[in-house]
Parts: sequence; C-alpha cells; structure tokens
Amino acid sequence: MPLILDNPMPVELNDVDDLFGDGVGLSLPARAQSKQLQQRMDDIRIRGCCQTVAWSRTGSIANITPDGQNLELRFLRRSPDDGSWDLSEPTTCPFVKGLPTIPIVHLVWAGTSSPDLAVIDAVGRVSIVSFSISLNQPFPQRKWDADPTDDVHTVVGAYWLNVSPPNQQASYNVMYGPATKHGNGYTYESSFVHAGGPTHPSPAKSALLTITTHGVIRMFWSQNTNRLEETTMELESISASDELITHASFASEKSRHLDYRITLIEIQWGQASQADKATGRPAGNLSPSLVEKHLATTNWLQGGPGDSSLDISMIELSHLEVIPSLVDSTGKNTTPPLVVTARSRTPTESSYQGSQSVVDRWEAIEQKQNLPSAYEQLGGRRNSISSELPAVTQLQKVAPVAANKVVVAFQTTSFGKILVLAFADGTVEFRDRLTFEELYTTQELNKMKDHASQQVAFSPTFCSMVQMGEDGKIKWNKLHYPGGDIGNSMHDAQYCGSIAALTVTAAPSMFYQNNYDDLLAIVRPYTTKKRFVQDLVTELIRILKIQIDYSEEIHHDSLVRNGSLQYCLSIMNALGFRGNFHPRSFQGKFSMLFLNVRNVVVLITIASNTPVTVREKLSPLDDPEVIETLVGCAKWALDLIAWLMDCLFELMNDNHFQELLTRERFHELAPYLHEENNVAFHFLMSSSSRGFLSAICRRLAHLEALSGRAIEFYRKQSAVVEGVAGGRAAPQLQQAYRAMQQVTSSALVKVSEVETLLTGLSNEIRQAYQIFLPSLAKSQNSQPQGKQLDMTMKAARVQMELSILLSAAPPAPFLQIIKKFFNTDLPAFRNTVDSGRLFFANYDLLEVEDDEHSLAAKKARGMVYVDVFKRMQIRPSSNKQWRRCSRCTAVMEDVFGSRSGLTFVLGQQRKCSCGGQWTLLPKGHVA
Repeated sequence: MPLILDNPMPVELNDVDDLFGDGVGLSLPARAQSKQLQQRMDDIRIRGCCQTVAWSRTGSIANITPDGQNLELRFLRRSPDDGSWDLSEPTTCPFVKGLPTIPIVHLVWAGTSSPDLAVIDAVGRVSIVSFSISLNQPFPQRKWDADPTDDVHTVVGAYWLNVSPPNQQASYNVMYGPATKHGNGYTYESSFVHAGGPTHPSPAKSALLTITTHGVIRMFWSQNTNRLEETTMELESISASDELITHASFASEKSRHLDYRITLIEIQWGQASQADKATGRPAGNLSPSLVEKHLATTNWLQGGPGDSSLDISMIELSHLEVIPSLVDSTGKNTTPPLVVTARSRTPTESSYQGSQSVVDRWEAIEQKQNLPSAYEQLGGRRNSISSELPAVTQLQKVAPVAANKVVVAFQTTSFGKILVLAFADGTVEFRDRLTFEELYTTQELNKMKDHASQQVAFSPTFCSMVQMGEDGKIKWNKLHYPGGDIGNSMHDAQYCGSIAALTVTAAPSMFYQNNYDDLLAIVRPYTTKKRFVQDLVTELIRILKIQIDYSEEIHHDSLVRNGSLQYCLSIMNALGFRGNFHPRSFQGKFSMLFLNVRNVVVLITIASNTPVTVREKLSPLDDPEVIETLVGCAKWALDLIAWLMDCLFELMNDNHFQELLTRERFHELAPYLHEENNVAFHFLMSSSSRGFLSAICRRLAHLEALSGRAIEFYRKQSAVVEGVAGGRAAPQLQQAYRAMQQVTSSALVKVSEVETLLTGLSNEIRQAYQIFLPSLAKSQNSQPQGKQLDMTMKAARVQMELSILLSAAPPAPFLQIIKKFFNTDLPAFRNTVDSGRLFFANYDLLEVEDDEHSLAAKKARGMVYVDVFKRMQIRPSSNKQWRRCSRCTAVMEDVFGSRSGLTFVLGQQRKCSCGGQWTLLPKGHVA
C-alpha cells in the first residue's frame, strides 16, 4: 500500500562532512547517453562522412540499414483509401551492396531536378544512382566495382556542386518572404540572392567532389555525352598518421571552391565551357582540371600551432561546415565565408558532466598587406616594383554558441541565410547566419519535438524531418500547431498568420519545383474549414504573380506553358481528395478535371509536334503504341465533353437553378452548385478551364482529320504492297489509326459545335468585361485615365477570374450572359445531340461519379483503375508493375518505350498529371 503524506517531503539533501570536516555537496551523476548515441558520436568524430539518412529535393528518402549492408528508399505517400499521409515501406536498392567488413557509411544527394545519389562506403568507394522516373526506382550511373578497397581512400568530405538558377540569363535566386501584416492581410516581399559558382557548364547538371584522409580530391562529373568521368588532385602528401584529415567541408564560393583548412580549389572546365551560352549547352567535350591555392590555417583558440591545450577540443569535433559568402540584393554588400564547427560531449556512466555542444565560427576575411614604412625609405627600390602586396585571407573567430544537448545534424536553408541545428533529443533550432540568433522562438511554431534520434534529415520545405532512432528505425515527424484551433477566416490572427506562413514556405518549393508533399500533409486537417483552400491558393497566386486571366487569349500556348497554375491546381486537387470511395470536394473535383484535360492537351500536342531537331530520327505518329495512347486520350476527352454537356443540361432543367438567375438571388448560385457538387458551370465560366476545353476541341478535330489522312495513305500504300508481295503495309499502325477514326467519328457530341458554343460564350464574356469594367474602375478610383485606367481594369478582371477559378460566383454583370446561355444557346445546342444517350452514357473513365449511389456501386463491384497515360481502364496483374502518384494516388502501367517515338512521348510523362512524383509499386500490388 502506498504511503500518503499530508505534507510534501523535502527533497533537498544537506551537505555531508568529508574526512577533514569540510562540507561536500551530494550530487548525482548526469544521466548517461545511450550506447547507440555514444557509438554514433564516436563515428562522427572519427570520420566526417557518415550521414546514413538523406532526403532529396524531389522527395526520395534514402537510408542505410543499421548493419551497413543495404540502401533503403522511402517516400511520403498518400493512402488511396482515406487520403491520409504516411511514410512508405522501404524498397531495397539492388545496385548498391555493402560488405560485412566494408559497410556503406555515407549518403549525399545532388540538387538536380532528377537527383543523383552518391553512396560511399567505409574505404571510400563511390557509387552513384539516379532517380529520373520514380522516387524509389534508381538507375545506376556509376558502380564502385573498379574502386580500390584501401583505407587510404576513406572519404572525409563530399559535396555536390550547386545547380545553375532556372533562368540561365540571371545569376541570382529568388527568395520569397517575409510576410508583413497589413490590416487583415499580409503583404509579401521577395529578394534576390546571388547564385555562387562554380557550376557544371551544362544546365541542370552537377559534379561530385570528395576528399580522402590522405588529402586527395576526386571530382566525378558528367561529360556532354552523359558519360561519367573523374578528375583527381592531391592537396598535400601525408606520411604520418597524426596528419590524416578527419573532417572536410566544401562550399561553392563565387567562381572557385573552398574547403576546410581554407584552401581554394579552382575548377577549370576547359575550352568547352566558353561555348555559345545562348544555347545553354557547351559544345565539344569538357576537360576539367583542379588548381589548388592555400589560404589560411586556424585553431580553436586562435593560438599558435603548438598549443597543446587544443587537443581535447579537437577530439570532440563532430561537424564541420563551410558556408559561402552572400551578396545582398543590391550587389554591393558581401558577407564573408563562414566556417562552422560543432564539438559535442556526451556524458558516460559515472560522469558528473552533462551533455554539451559548442558551435565555433570563423569568418574568412580578406585583408590587404602593407609594406613597413622603412621599406618605402629605401632609395635603392626600383620604381617598377609596386608597394602593394596581394590580399591575404585570415580566419577571424566569432563568439561561440553553447547548448546543453548533442548536435546530430547541421544544414542550411534559404540559400545559406538560415542555419538549422538538430539535436539528439529530437529538437531543432533555426539560427540566423549573420547574428546566429535563434529564430522562430516566440511561439515555437517551427520547433519539432519527438523521441531521441541519432540522425536527422529534413524535407525540402524544412517543415518535416525523418529521424533515425536508437533502434535504427526511420520515423517521420511533421510540424503541427500546438495552440488549438487557428480560427476560420482571414479576420482571425492565427488563421491569417498560418496562411501567410504556409504561403511563404510553399512559394519557393513551387518556383524551384521542389517536393512539398509534407506541406500538404500538414494542412490536410484544416481543409474542413470553409475557405482554407481558397485562401491558401489565393495567397500563392499573389506571391508568385501567377497569370490566371485568359479571357483575352485566343490561342492557348501561354496557358499550356503556365506550370505555376498547374501547381496551384495540384494543391486544390490534393486537398480535395478524401479517398477512392469518398466524394471529392468541389475544388478537388474541378481541379482534378482541369489537370487531366491539361495533360491530354499536352500529350496530343507533343505527339503531333515533334521538334525539328529530332524529326528525322523519330516520328511519334508512326509509332502504333503512341497512336493507341492518343486513342485513349481522345476517348477520355470526348467523354469529358459529353459529361460536361449532360451536367449543363441537368442545370438547364433544374427549376431551382433557374430561380437563382435573378439579381436578388444570384448570390445563392455558388452555394447551390457546391451543394450539388456540379462543377460544369464553373468549368465553362473560368477563362483558363474554358481555354483548355477549346484547346481539346481543336486537338480532337486534328486527330480526326489525321486518322482520315493516315487511313487513306495506308489504303493506297497497301494496294501497292499487295500487288508486289501480297502483304499489307504497317498492319499494327493501320489498326491503331482505324481505332482513332472510330473513336473520333462516333462521339456523342460534335466537337466543332462545342467549340462554336465555347467561342460564342468567350466573346460575350469579353464584351461584358469591356462594357462594365471602365465604370467599375472609375467608381473605385479617383477618375483614372490612360494607362492607369487600363491597369485598374486589368486588376479588377484578374480578381473576378480568380474568384471563378476558386469556385465563387461570377460577377453580377454576367447574369444576362448566363441567362442567355441557359435559355437560348444551350437549348439550341441540345437540339443537335441525343440528350438521352448523354444521360445513360458510361463515364467511368472520368472517375467523376461521386454521388452516394455511384460510390456504393463502385465499392461493391471493386475498384476500377484508369491509366492516366493511356487513358484506359487497367486491372492488377501478377506480371505487371504500376506506377502510383505519391500525391493524388493516380496510377499508370510502368511502360518503357521500345521505339523512339514512344520513348519521346513518355519522356514528357515523368510526373503525374497533377505534378506529383511517381512511385513504383511491387508487381501485382495496387498500393
């Protein structure tokens, strides 16, 4: 039975007397760290390269198994059942295998759009695998079979060169934020960060540099023929064991290279790097060389080289990083390069010392040298000799920062402006690069806490991380808001601030095409709020300045190329998905159709317009597999048009809908359509989705004419062949074109008449804007004139188009256009089609039937999957593999083009139609 006391028991212990009567305090030894963490810190101190978990910019998560024998691949995935997010099961990479005596020890990702992963073992052998198609399907770029197995080649530093900015004409990167509160909203700032070299002469490529314990630098780089080659250089000759290098760090510094011990390594790419820069690709082969220049040496206490008090600090060294200089947006002020080290102490059993980490910093400052004045007075000095000496680099120590916990990871973000420290207890600190002050401490919204971890890898957004626990298992930990409810509108401070923070975080990921799936997982619980998705997408369109108004566009080239709009619709689609057997939200349904019709337009356009440079080598329209794919795309597009028309006919016959087409009740229109989950009206009213409908009508007309010409051509060709050899010319291709003609000629609606209907609606909307926008602009502003009036009108039109795109009601002046459309234009169009056939048609290919009865029937008969590339229904098979999108859960067969035409078209399908990344499923599996 427990003892219950009325008064608390005192827990302070008095001092006791020692042998001489002096008081001695009773203190308990500090709690010792686990043996696993002790071993981990010993590994870090001995070898600078031992990162066994890493996260790529596209979303692949790689980790080394605890025994060091295998490389595992994971990713964040969406559950097709309920739309929840979790960490996938591991996939073992078949191209890299460690040995019992030579384990794999280090991983480092390249920053390229199709990232390369360097895998390094304990004796410095380097293997490189590439992820060009899916997050868990690597392709070998370099195998380490020919590398020597000798400890002298042990790697202590590894680094991938920076990738050139997306815009080759600009030498800077765009940085979004901060967001400044202004009234009930936020204004967003953006700045430019100068991009530091060196970079690979070919855009979108990088090069790997490593340094060994014996001071040998190796550079692995890709030739213009995509062949991987190697360049080496010996920094210095090391003959004694106490001279071995244990830690090394690289950083791109302007046009040169910087590594610890402060040595400049200049990369000279050779004559090919001076090729025509307008093309973006250097001509001829590269012939790089490495040139060394020693700069400076330092120690912990700025003492002399023989200071013996430095030995203990040197033993505790665990991390070493070099951060390149930064140039501000004006291009005038430059912060010097920074050398950062971490020294961590882990208490052992019976130790009275607690855990501690000390972060030391040095600034690499260039200083001019001056001759002593006595030399100036020497009369014999020749006038031809300048008194100015070259500048020298010195390391100036900055005040260290201490923490009572163990550093296990160190990274930079925001182009080197923010430093991120991860600790063994699962906490994370963000610090300013210049002041080293801790950021985000007011409400701790950006601090993540979980169980103890030995290693940490951050996502591209830095909003989540994977942690390797002491048991060697990988866990995913994401941000969450601990303060309860954030509110429900932009008038609530927490709600508005959360939207602004998410906007500033997502914007760079969208701009640089980095993976932001963890951000979608973080905001998923808030999608139940009425306007959360609309508010978030609105702010993203504002900060990225995305074009959404296409009411004046006649051709659709700029609309098709608008990748930023695709990313916004991808967010709406992802946040509107609730599972295969649950209805999508209104925005989710609209964006899903929008993204898929865009993908069909792109595929037909690519297949029909082969670039001139490759036209002689391949022709997708001569590949039967490409034509079969286009047949599926045509069938899907025709089903979409028929379904949209049927939905519009349903609204036309809906008495309640007709009653809302009055000035007094027009505001009730959007809520009613949301309740019915009918997106057809908004699909026609939004200029961007209407533009894609017009574009698909033109592509379908093109395919119908193409199939007719092809069949006629092969009919004549077959007559000649049959007369000579008794055979038939290209039978498989003829069959594919006949299938295309059958699909396009048997459509439920004529695409030419649909295009005429859309063109008439677009003209009337354009005229309505021209009529009411001038008076609206003048009423909102003090009599604007000239260009100011045009800008005000354009801004007003953009806001109206944005409201329609995000599912709000059209502007009130559109009322007469809408009434005319439903009372005159649409009835006239219905007379040209069989509305009964439209009503009873099968639209399973579109995956849009989400009423309660349809979902119940779908669940009863089993899931039917649609291949988003071929646009045909597919079923699981034990001998076929599927790809599944990690974001929207769409699927396609894992196909590889045996002919050049299909290979070219497949190359444009490296991502899902929603912009998400593909993942490869095991054979016979659907999830």
